[in-house]
Amino acid sequence: MTIPVAILGATGYAGAELVRMIDGHPNFAVAHLGAHTQAGKRAGSVLPGIAGQLANMTLAGADAIIPDAVALVFTALPHAAAAKSVAKALALGKKVVDLSADFRHQSPAIYQQAYGIEHPHPELFKQAVYGLCEHTRDKVAISSLVANPGCYPTSMLLPLIPLLKADVVHKESIIVDAKSGASGAGRSAKTDLLYCELNESVKAYGLPRHRHAWEMEEWAEGLSGAAIRVRFVPHILPMGRGMLSTLHLSGSEVERWHGLLEQSYRHEPFIRLLPLGELPSTAGVRGSNRCDIGISLLGEGEAVIVSCIDNLIKGAAGQAIQNANLMFSLNEETGLPKHATWP
Repeated sequence: MTIPVAILGATGYAGAELVRMIDGHPNFAVAHLGAHTQAGKRAGSVLPGIAGQLANMTLAGADAIIPDAVALVFTALPHAAAAKSVAKALALGKKVVDLSADFRHQSPAIYQQAYGIEHPHPELFKQAVYGLCEHTRDKVAISSLVANPGCYPTSMLLPLIPLLKADVVHKESIIVDAKSGASGAGRSAKTDLLYCELNESVKAYGLPRHRHAWEMEEWAEGLSGAAIRVRFVPHILPMGRGMLSTLHLSGSEVERWHGLLEQSYRHEPFIRLLPLGELPSTAGVRGSNRCDIGISLLGEGEAVIVSCIDNLIKGAAGQAIQNANLMFSLNEETGLPKHATWP
């Protein structure tokens, strides 16, 4: 079975990773590439990492008509712009995995709080399913619109949800200190992303309240039933890809936390729980669709959990393909790397 795929926003970092991974997928095939500012150019001239027939494809406009044969559309466009493309694709009967933030929230009001604009297609909110596969796969499998989670929320929610469900975390004192490679900020030209600005430097951004904090809180409650308040501080590092989130937590029965996570994720192909006391690194997950989780107990009632993902794969393109596999009744692991590129 070959399923023709369109990728809109193909020239961004997440879109480019989708192009690469879909080309190696045994069931999906790239049939259409769309882009905003690069429309009309040869794909290979904009994406130096691709070769062969894909490199010779012409980039269509992001709003160009999607070919009839296409059954699946990935939208890796900026928020607000993505919603318009999603609405058009759904009207044509396509299934959609949206990598933007446009359908990650449960109401237009929360979206407006987080992004400061009115949602262009609020009527689609009820149709969208939040695609954190390990916790929503049954809903994803029957959905025509999946909202791919943000990279920071993915790295934070995966270790936290089982503990919230077990009611062993103090919900009012959750601190998430997170760090991302520069690809997480996108490919557009920005002064603060120039080499001389980033090199040999680490800086916090998005304060006083980063937009992903709303997503974290909303889906922590939506997937566990526990209302939380998170203090979230992201940082950008002078490296290309990778994400490390440190969760500073307090609660009860901390000696059980490792066992609770092991019980929750023992059969999950893309979650690796390290032995108690061992902590993961970004290099250990680079190029994989894995989330590695480690726990260090600090003392009575306190622990630190470290969660690592490749922000462009498990935090974007890989998780999108994982969702798409479920939507088309394929093996969830199809076309996705479990192992990191090493060294």
